[in-house]
Amino acid sequence: QVQLVESGGGLAQPGGSLRLSCEASGSIFSNNDMSWARQVPGKGLEWVSGITSDGRLTYYTDSVKGRFTISRDNAKNTLFLQMNSLKPEDTALYYCAPFTLGPVDPSTWHSSLNYWGRGTQVTVSS
Repeated sequence: QVQLVESGGGLAQPGGSLRLSCEASGSIFSNNDMSWARQVPGKGLEWVSGITSDGRLTYYTDSVKGRFTISRDNAKNTLFLQMNSLKPEDTALYYCAPFTLGPVDPSTWHSSLNYWGRGTQVTVSS
């Protein structure tokens, strides 16, 4: 069985915080790079953050640097995204994207799309 489930989204005020989680099967998670991506209707997909398989290196798109933190718990096959100082521009459907580090290795992006879950909605509004 292969599964990937995102959770933790919701409504937050500007300046607030949320923590997203991605629970994946071992076949998807173990020894694999992982990323978070987001989608806004009419704007397409945007890679947000990535983390190497061992958790030692992390990468972020410029708009979230200093505000978001990606991490992982390999023992629990779980990926996290701590989102602080939220802005209305962060409103999107957030996905867990396995097997990729986004722009660090663009060739992996397309294949990753085959494994995404349903996503978790984040809405930032006053």
